[in-house]
Amino acid sequence: MAGQVQAWNRGDIPGFMKAYTDSVCFIGAKERTCGRAPVTARYLKRYPDRSAMGHLDFGQLEVLAIGTDHAWCTGTWRLIRSADTLAGGFSLLWVRTPSGWEILRDHSY
Repeated sequence: MAGQVQAWNRGDIPGFMKAYTDSVCFIGAKERTCGRAPVTARYLKRYPDRSAMGHLDFGQLEVLAIGTDHAWCTGTWRLIRSADTLAGGFSLLWVRTPSGWEILRDHSY
């Protein structure tokens, strides 16, 4: 997740998305988007430039193992921008793949 924060804070949405599986589903308060390409398109539309992306940080992280190949991570996110600050929480279902750990489900609110 540190790599995601670093990618986001340098304005690199494709780099941020490297943590997601091809079959990821992002579930937000108002919509559900599945597939890495559609989730990436959602982020690019919502955050079209560095100003919109702001500065991201995560907090209150807790990781719980679910067997040997899955893990559940919960925490908070904060996005500091010049015009405002957004914040919320998330729960991520991680899966171990041949490439390493990747996010299979992202419930952010």
